[in-house]
Amino acid sequence: MNEIPHYIGGKRVSGTSGRSSDVYNPATGEVEAQVPLASGDELNAAIENAKAAQPSWAAQNPQKRARVMMKFVDLLHRDMDKLAEALSREHGKTIPDAKGDIIRGLEVAEFCIGAPHLLKGEFSEGAGPGIDMHSVRQPLGVVAGITPFNFPAMIPMWKFCPAIVCGNAFILKPSERDPSVPLMLAELMSEAGLPDGVLNVVHGDKEAVDGLLDHEDIMAIGFVGSTPIAEYVYTRGCANGKRVQCFGGAKNHMIIMPDADMDQAVDALIGAGYGAAGERCMAVSVAVPVGEDTADRLMAKLTPRVENLKIAPYTAGDDADFGPLVTKEAHTRVKGYVDAGVSEGAKLVVDGRDFSMQGYEDGFFMGACLFDNVTRDMSIYKEEIFGPVLSVVRAKDYEDGLDLAMSHEYGNGVAIFTRDGDAARDFSSRINIGMVGVNVPIPVPLAYYTFGGWKRSGFGDLNQHGPDAFRFYTRTKTITSRWPSGIKDGAEFSIPTMG
Repeated sequence: MNEIPHYIGGKRVSGTSGRSSDVYNPATGEVEAQVPLASGDELNAAIENAKAAQPSWAAQNPQKRARVMMKFVDLLHRDMDKLAEALSREHGKTIPDAKGDIIRGLEVAEFCIGAPHLLKGEFSEGAGPGIDMHSVRQPLGVVAGITPFNFPAMIPMWKFCPAIVCGNAFILKPSERDPSVPLMLAELMSEAGLPDGVLNVVHGDKEAVDGLLDHEDIMAIGFVGSTPIAEYVYTRGCANGKRVQCFGGAKNHMIIMPDADMDQAVDALIGAGYGAAGERCMAVSVAVPVGEDTADRLMAKLTPRVENLKIAPYTAGDDADFGPLVTKEAHTRVKGYVDAGVSEGAKLVVDGRDFSMQGYEDGFFMGACLFDNVTRDMSIYKEEIFGPVLSVVRAKDYEDGLDLAMSHEYGNGVAIFTRDGDAARDFSSRINIGMVGVNVPIPVPLAYYTFGGWKRSGFGDLNQHGPDAFRFYTRTKTITSRWPSGIKDGAEFSIPTMG
């Protein structure tokens, strides 16, 4: 059985704990590799390695660190097909989805090339009589990221690219469900010129997570995953004096006004609701048509589109709409939610529970499901499903639709589809959700803007994406200097040349 090893000190390192986890091909249901689960001793060794490597890396000037990112971007382009194939094989998403995953991470690496400018401090001359003040940004030391299965390329790069270019060393604990791509990314960073030990990949489960949260040499932690685990990581990490930023779950609404372009809205729901089998924290899982007529028109156009979605393994080509769920457990959980929706009284318009693919009967495939007449009290509305399930909640008017999104406990993303500028402006200004789309179904910001959910979708006040990342992964030191009133005649000063 193939083992997917740790990556420590610039080398692949086999696990020694005696514990491992199976890595599946979701399309076939077969175990194709095993990933070791690190012991506390293995994790501590990786952290010590990173701690030893970090000071000399931090001593490099920001331009030299940025050049590593430049080369890394080139290597990502070179190996795009190879990375996408490995990602699709372990996650199940289609090749175009896999490439999108990689590209969104690549864009963060591109943004980090601007580190020399973004890491500049501030200066005030004459802050007091004979006193100047200036601030500088300095790396924290060793920091860590705990990343989920659904974006095994993008989210690790969200974390380690800004952290490393700021001069930190990084411990990445990726999901054990699809660990190959994070390992490949670390090797590409080494090929790009990153010194050994600055980026380490340690596979593990809760034991490794707790080890990171408790270790005194881990100065900051970023996490993406479910809200209960995000809250746990945030609480325990903060209790240990660390900077912690956690992104949790979501229940993203799309409000469809009576004047919306219905064809555009339906196209958006197909991609945002069912793409990547709904395994996205920014997936639209709730459609909110405003008014009965709007709802009827939406269902008339949406239902046949959902019924005709093409579900296939990634090897079937680029025309598949989505592939399997990541594990058998995920399939069982999603099916359970659909069963619950039926028992709670929602109308299951399209039922994909019994979908089976010829030749892939053991795969974790599930057909698209579409509910109508979903209400606020139902579990399929209140809870994150993380599967190809779209719920339609009919709103009687605009204020009712707005309240649905605003009163929900999650606040990751939201969208409104309308031709009315006044409605769009009012919605954007009033909504209490972190990322807002106007005629854009998945309002994920570009790399140079902040990503972050509100309410129970996010814990922590700084985001590790965009400019905020350079604050999260550095500490600001302010120096106050009192200068002498004069300089003696004949004094000589030299300015060191740039190396």
